[in-house]
Amino acid sequence: MSRTQLALRVSDLEASIRFYSKLFGTEPAKRREGYANFAITEPPLKLVLIEGEPGQDTRLDHLGVEVESSDQVDAATDRLKHAGLATFEENDSSCCYALQDKVWVHGPGREPWEVYVVKADADTLGKSADAAPDTCRTTAGACCSTAPAQ
Repeated sequence: MSRTQLALRVSDLEASIRFYSKLFGTEPAKRREGYANFAITEPPLKLVLIEGEPGQDTRLDHLGVEVESSDQVDAATDRLKHAGLATFEENDSSCCYALQDKVWVHGPGREPWEVYVVKADADTLGKSADAAPDTCRTTAGACCSTAPAQ
């Protein structure tokens, strides 16, 4: 099973958790400091909430497709490269309180997309693109310190 991921940067994490719990009729699958995610069955969606700056409007952080195995990430990487897209691979990366293998691409509006597998839980949120060098920074501040610019 794969599912689409939508990661939002929210100014009020607790209010957002209450809202999305009501909207989707489920509680978060994972909660950590400054972070929550929902593993929604119907529609199949991984909704990620990342705490942003107080008072700012909610904004897109990044998009993704969660898959079941590293082999599926590798297959996506090959498919995206053969389609002529610039890719950036991260293996054994700590992101969103999880150990992941992933590949990043950017859409035509510079929206960052990742295809990823969660391999295990991790104790840290992970790196933020907000602290990355300008050559690696995504416009949405995705959970990766080296997501590629296209």
